[in-house]
Amino acid sequence: MIRAPRSLQSPRVVNIDDLRRRARRRLPRVVFDYVDGGADDEITLRENCRVFQDVTFRPRQAVAIPSYDLRTRVLGSEISFPAVLAPIGYLRLIHPGGEIDAARAAGAAGTMFVQSTISGHPLEHTRAASAGPVGYQLYLVGGRAASEAAIERARQAGFSALFVTVDTPVAGLRERDFRGGMRELLSGGLAAKLRFLPQFVTRPRWVAGFLRDGGIPKLANVVRPGEGPMTLVDVVGALARSAITWEDFRWIRQAWTGPLVAKGVLTGDDARRAIDAGATAVAVSNHGGRQLDGSAAALRALPEVVAAVNGQADVLVDGGIRRGSDIVKAICLGARAVLVGRAYAYGLAAAGQAGVARALEILRADVERTLRLLGCPSIAALDASYVEAPAAWHRASGAP
Repeated sequence: MIRAPRSLQSPRVVNIDDLRRRARRRLPRVVFDYVDGGADDEITLRENCRVFQDVTFRPRQAVAIPSYDLRTRVLGSEISFPAVLAPIGYLRLIHPGGEIDAARAAGAAGTMFVQSTISGHPLEHTRAASAGPVGYQLYLVGGRAASEAAIERARQAGFSALFVTVDTPVAGLRERDFRGGMRELLSGGLAAKLRFLPQFVTRPRWVAGFLRDGGIPKLANVVRPGEGPMTLVDVVGALARSAITWEDFRWIRQAWTGPLVAKGVLTGDDARRAIDAGATAVAVSNHGGRQLDGSAAALRALPEVVAAVNGQADVLVDGGIRRGSDIVKAICLGARAVLVGRAYAYGLAAAGQAGVARALEILRADVERTLRLLGCPSIAALDASYVEAPAAWHRASGAP
C-alpha cells in the first residue's frame, strides 16, 4: 500500500473530515463547492451521512479471534476490503492527476476504482495505472455510437465491470454550482473567469497545477464520430438528451458481456427491473444527494433492495460513507461492498495520489478496528445480527 506523507498522517489527519478541511483550504471555492455540494436544499446530501446514526451495533464481547479477514469478492474480483472508489466527474479539475492518481492509489490498496464518463484522462491510461480491477461508468452523452465506442475501448483496455447510471434524465439543481459560477469556470472566456481571481490568488498551488495541465480538459472518452472528444461544457445539455431506459440496458448488455451494474436504484421494483434487463449487480444510490433532493438516504433504501434482489445479484450502496463503521453497517444490512466518493475526492484535492491513499488507509483501519470491537472475524461473517436498525426499514423491505 502507498504510504501517505507525514503531513497526512495522524495526528494531523485522523479521519475523512480532516481531509475535507484540507481540500477546502486547497481548492478555489467554486471547485470545492462542486465536490462538496448537493441538489436544492441538500436535504438528501445531509441525510445520507446522518442516517448511519440510526443503526447501532450489537457486539460480541470476550471473544478471542487470532486474525481478521477484510477481503470480499464483488463484481467478479476479490478486493482487500469492501470499499470501491466511486465514479466522480471532473476529477482532473480537482487535481491534475485525477483518475490516474485515484486508480493508482486504489490498485495499491487492493481495491477497485470506477472511472466516470465525465473524465479527462483516457481509459487506457487509467487502466495502465492500476494494479487492481477498474470499472467504467457510462452515461449516454455523445449518443449511442460514442457510447458503444467507449464500451469497446473499456473492454479492450481490460476494464472488468461496467456501471450504468440510471438516475440522470436531467442534471439536478446544484445551487452551489449555479451561485458559484461552475459553468462560467468551465465554459467562459478570460473575461468570465475574472470573477474567480480573488479565489485563485489565495489558491496558488491549485492554479499552478491547473495551468500546467492545460486548463479545462476535454472528455477524452466521449468521442463523437467526426467531431472528436466532447468538451466539458456540453455535458449538462447532453445529459438531458441521453436519459437511460431499461430498453437501453438490453443493447448495453449485448455490447458488454462482463459484470453490469445499474447505479442509482432506490426501490425494490427498480432493482428487479434492472436484473430483468440484464444487470448482474445494482448500486443503491441517490447520486450522493446531487439529483433528486428529498429522495431516500441510500442506507435507508438498502434493506428493501436487498430483499427484492434475493441473492440474484450483488448489491452495492453509495452515499454518506465517511467512516469504516459506516462500511460495516452497510455490509451487515446486506451490501456486498460500498462505493466511496467524496471521502476519496477530499483526499485527491488535498494531496493527489497520496491523499487518496490516506483516505483508503483511514477507512481500512476503521473497518478492521470495528470488526475487532464487534468480535467478528471477517467481512464474510457479518450479518444483520450485529446491528439494530429501525423496524420500519424491514417492514418496507417485506422482511419479517
